[in-house]
Amino acid sequence: MLAATTASRKGARAIIVRARNAVAVPKLQSTSIRSIQSMAQTDRDTITRLLYSIGTKREVERHLRIFSSSSHPSQPAKFAVIKIGGAVLDQIDELALSLSFLYRVGLYPVVVHGAGPQLNHIIEREGVVPDYIEGIRVTDAKTLQIARRVFLEENLKLVGALEKLGTRARPITSGVFTADYLDKDKFGLVGKITKIDKRPLEASIRAGALPILTSLAESPEGQILNVNADIAAGELAKELEPLKIVFLNEKGGLFHGVTGEKLSVINLDEEYDQLMKEPWVKYGTKLKLREFKELLDYLPRSSSVAVISASMLQKELFTDNGAGTLIRRGYKLFKHNSIEELGADRFRQVIHDRDPDVLNGFHSVAGVLSEMKDTPYTIYGDEPLDVVAVVSHPPGETPVLTKLLPSRAGVLNSVIDNVFSAIKKDHRRLFWTAQADDENRAWHFERAEGSFTRAGKSLFWYGVQDVKEVERIVREFEEKGRISRVYLPVGPSASAQKGSGSAPSGTRPYSTGKRRGYATIAEPTAPVSTEIKRLGLIGARGFTGQTLTTMLSNHPYLELAHVSSRQLVGLPLEGYTKSSITYSNLAPEDVEDMEASGAVDAWVMALPNGVCKPFVDAVDRGASKRVSSPGGTNTNTGSVVVDLSADYRFEEEWTYGLPELYDRSAIRASKRISNPGCYATSSQMLLAPLINHIAPGALPTVFGLSGYSGAGTVSVTDPDGRPASAPKISPESLFGGVRPYSLTGHIHEREAAHHLSRLASSPLKIAFVPAVTPWFSGIISTASIPLKDRMAARDVARLFADRYEGEKLVRLLSGVPGLQDIENKHGWTAGGFQVSSEGDRVVVVGGLDNLLKGAATQCLQNLNLALGYDEYAGIPIE
Repeated sequence: MLAATTASRKGARAIIVRARNAVAVPKLQSTSIRSIQSMAQTDRDTITRLLYSIGTKREVERHLRIFSSSSHPSQPAKFAVIKIGGAVLDQIDELALSLSFLYRVGLYPVVVHGAGPQLNHIIEREGVVPDYIEGIRVTDAKTLQIARRVFLEENLKLVGALEKLGTRARPITSGVFTADYLDKDKFGLVGKITKIDKRPLEASIRAGALPILTSLAESPEGQILNVNADIAAGELAKELEPLKIVFLNEKGGLFHGVTGEKLSVINLDEEYDQLMKEPWVKYGTKLKLREFKELLDYLPRSSSVAVISASMLQKELFTDNGAGTLIRRGYKLFKHNSIEELGADRFRQVIHDRDPDVLNGFHSVAGVLSEMKDTPYTIYGDEPLDVVAVVSHPPGETPVLTKLLPSRAGVLNSVIDNVFSAIKKDHRRLFWTAQADDENRAWHFERAEGSFTRAGKSLFWYGVQDVKEVERIVREFEEKGRISRVYLPVGPSASAQKGSGSAPSGTRPYSTGKRRGYATIAEPTAPVSTEIKRLGLIGARGFTGQTLTTMLSNHPYLELAHVSSRQLVGLPLEGYTKSSITYSNLAPEDVEDMEASGAVDAWVMALPNGVCKPFVDAVDRGASKRVSSPGGTNTNTGSVVVDLSADYRFEEEWTYGLPELYDRSAIRASKRISNPGCYATSSQMLLAPLINHIAPGALPTVFGLSGYSGAGTVSVTDPDGRPASAPKISPESLFGGVRPYSLTGHIHEREAAHHLSRLASSPLKIAFVPAVTPWFSGIISTASIPLKDRMAARDVARLFADRYEGEKLVRLLSGVPGLQDIENKHGWTAGGFQVSSEGDRVVVVGGLDNLLKGAATQCLQNLNLALGYDEYAGIPIE
C-alpha cells in the first residue's frame, strides 16, 4: 500500500508539473483562449482520473459533484476550511501537492495556517522562553514582532510552493479577522475574534486563486493580535458554514488512548457523552473534542470535521471510507416496527421523494405501503430521516432489506453506514437489491459478501457462503414475491457453472467472497487480431475527424498513416501523438494508387454528404489492381472503408454499422461499412426494444436536441492568416435558445425508419423533429411511442434492460438523462421510462455525444470489428 501511495504521489506531481508547463508557457501568437481552456479541462480530467486510483470512479465523481455544487458565485467559499498546523508546514511539498489536487479539479478551499513550532524555534534561539497559560501562548511585543515575521515567511513559502505547481494562490495576512483583547493583563497581545470580513476570501476565489491566511487579527484600533490557528479556523467556519472543516496534523487523525487504533468516525450526538467519560480522553484530546462539538453545534448538520494528514487528504475527501478521523454531529438512530411509530406522513414523504420505483412510476406510494403489510418489518433510520431503511423479516425466513433510501446528506455524512451497522447487529444474514446504475453501487459491494447482476438489477447478500444455499433462498424469495423474478438465470443452475470460467449466454456468473465488481457476459472465444494496421483518413478537418484522430492516439494496434484535407494541406496534424503527420490533399487518383499498392488497410471517409463517391470508387479501382501473392493467389481483397456520411446508408451492398442492434458478424465480414447518423443511432436505440409493441399504424415521434457541433464546420483563417475551421452555427447566433430545423423529411428520419423496419414485422415509419442548441456536443432525444397493449413503466424498463444486457457502451438510468450523462461519453444512455395514465403511450429519453457514439466512437467500433480487433480496442469503457 505504501509503494502504491508513493507512486501515486510521484505521478500526481509529474502531472501537475506538466500541466503547469503546458499552461504557463503558451505560444502567444497561436494559442487561443479556447485552447487554453481546453488544456485546463484536460488537466482537470487527468487529475480526476488519478483520483480514481484511491477510490471507485463513482465515489470520486459523487463527492466531486457534491463539493462542486456547494460553491455558488454569490458564496464561493462554501467547500472547505482547511487548517494547517505548523508541524505540517514542514512537509511543504506534500502539502502543496494535496492542495493542488483540489485546485486542479476546480475546488477552492480557504486555507488558514499556524506556525507554532517555527515560532518556538526562533524565539528560543533569540533568548525568549515561550510562556503558556491555559494552553494559550502569552504574547508580548517582542514575541508578536517575531510571530509576524514567521507567519509572513511561512505564508509566502506555502504560496510559492503552490505557484511552482501551477496552482494560483493569494497570500492574505491581514484584513479578514477583527479581534478584541482576550485578556490583556493575562495573555498580552492575544486576540478573541469578534468579526470576519470574508470579502478578501471570495475575491481571491473569484479570481481563481486559493486564499492562504495567517491567523493574525487586528483590533478595531489597528493593533495586531495573535490568535490560535485552531480558534481562527473555527471562527472562519462559523462564518462560511462550509461542508468540510479539515484539520491537517502530522499524525493523520485521532487515536484510541488504549488500543492505539485510529478512530475512523465519531458521531457526537451518539458518542460524545460516553467518550468524555473514558479515562484515556484527557488533556489535549478532551479539549479537541470539546472544541469540535462546540463548532459543529453551531454549524448546519451537513458540516463535518476531518482530522487527517496532508498526504491522505484526497482519500479522506473523495472516498466513502476516508482515511483520517471524521467527526460529525450525527443523530441518534431509531428502529420501529410500524409506520405509525415513526409517523405515517413523514414516512410517506420519504417514499414519495426518494424511492426510485416510485420516482420512475413503477410503484405508487400507496402500493409500497400496501406491500409492507404482507410481512413483519422493521424501519431503521435517524431522527431527521437522512436515511430510512426497511427490513422485511417473516418468521423462519431470511430477512430482506426492501428499502434503503438515503438523502445526499445521509451518504455524504456516512449516516447510511450507521444505519446499516444497526441492521447488521440485528440480522446475521441479509439480502438486498439495487439498480445496476445506482450511483452508490461501490457502497453496496463493499458491504456484501456476494452479489450477482442480471437485467439491470444487482442482488447482494451477507451471511451466506454456499452458492446452492443462495440459489435456494433466492428461489424462495421469487416464489413468494419477495423480490423480482429476474435474478436467477434460466437453464443450468449457477452452481453447476461454478469453476467453469464462463456462464451460459444471457446469464451472469456469481460474485462471492471478498471479490468486488460486476460480473460480465462471457467474452467471445474467437481470437482477435493484434496486428498493427494502417489507416487513411479523408476529410480530417471537421469536428468528427479531429475527434477520431485524438481517439486513434490511444488505439493499441491501429496507426494513422495519411490524413487528407484540402484546406489544411501542409499543416501539422494536432491531437495525434503516435507520430508526426502533415495534412495532404489526396485526389481520387492518389487514393486509387495507394489502394493498389496496399499503402493502408482501411479508409475512413469523413466528408460531407454527396462528396464521398469518387473516393470510394477510387478504392474499388485500386483494390482490383492489387497484385497476386508469390504463391499465385490474390490474398489482398482490398481495404476496409467506413463512410461517415449519409451516402451509403441505404445501399444494399454496404453493411450498416450499428453493432448494438444489428449483426456484428456481418460487420466483421464486411469491407464496406456505412456509419449511422448520430440522431438516427439514438432514435433506433430508443425504439428498438419496443419495436413489437408499437400500435399498428401509429407514428412514434422523436424530438432531438443536438449541440451546435452537429452542424459541422466552415473554413476560416486564424489571426495568423492560416487555414482553420469554425462551427457553422455559433452559440451566440442562437441567443441562448434552441433552433428547430428540417421539421419534416430529415434524412435521419428516413434512415432510422428504414433500418428499424428490419427488426419489425412490417415496414415502420417514424416522425423526427431536430433542434440545434447552444451547447457544443451531445444529443438528447425524447421518444413518444404509442403502444398496442397496456404496459407499466417497469415493463418498459425491463425490455430495455433485456435488449441491452451486456452492451458495454449502453447505460440505463432510473431517472431522466441530462447533458452531464451524455456529453463527452463514449456510449449511449437512456432512462426516464414513463407511461401515460392509460398505459397506452410510453415516453423514453436517450442520448449520446454526437461526436463520439454518434460518429467517432461508433466508427472505431466498426473498424475494430472489420479489421479483426476487439470491438472496444482504443475506446474507454466507463
